[in-house]
Amino acid sequence: MDLGLTGKVAIVTGGSRGLGLAAAKALTAEGSHVVICARGEEQLQRAVNDVLTQATAGARALTVTADVSTQDGVNAVIDFTIKSLGRLDIVVNNVGLGRGGDLESTSDGEWQEAFDQTLFPAIRMSRAALPHLRHQQGSAIVIVSSIFGRESGGRMTYNAVKAAEISLTKSLAQQLAKDQIRVVSVAPGSILFEGGSWWKRQQADPPGIAEFVKRELPFGRFGKPEEVAAAIAFLVSPKASWISGTTVVVDGCQSRMF
Repeated sequence: MDLGLTGKVAIVTGGSRGLGLAAAKALTAEGSHVVICARGEEQLQRAVNDVLTQATAGARALTVTADVSTQDGVNAVIDFTIKSLGRLDIVVNNVGLGRGGDLESTSDGEWQEAFDQTLFPAIRMSRAALPHLRHQQGSAIVIVSSIFGRESGGRMTYNAVKAAEISLTKSLAQQLAKDQIRVVSVAPGSILFEGGSWWKRQQADPPGIAEFVKRELPFGRFGKPEEVAAAIAFLVSPKASWISGTTVVVDGCQSRMF
């Protein structure tokens, strides 16, 4: 299926690995130009080479080394995108972090870090992109949340910021509908990729993770980044023109809430 994304310009935050990298690959495979940002320059260069192997229709992939937990970092990504590609149609907010343990052992600093590294990047990037998104037809913002934004299962800090992202999605969608800008959140379940949190747990405790898969994942396996990325590519495309303000779950039946 041609998703109608040829020539569109997208920003993908946290695009050097995992879900962000897969999303960038899916978009360039549909002919979109993609700017990927992350804090590690070396990892970004490897990522962009990987992304370009999937590109069609002359799609370009560019990188910006930036920390989007700061306003300066967000501004640098937006300015680079407009200067290099002249427009902006799509934003995929994909950075996130949550540390800490239970209520008594989790410090105020760990709570603040979770919001600073997850919720505020999505707020700041969406706000900075808005003047440019308004200029295009069919613009879209995706916020990558989690099934643990609706039910327990992850770290407490992670659950809280992911719940906030789902709520933010609904609010932004209602506000921006008048500008013909759609906003959707994607809630992945447990996704496995090299270097990711589930991969690290699997390396550290193979029997424990095997038991988790048997108990929690009905299909008997983890999800793949590409499976989430395919949903993102569809959701930002004109084919999904009547989908906004909702959370699309991509979890292989893992969640109980849905």
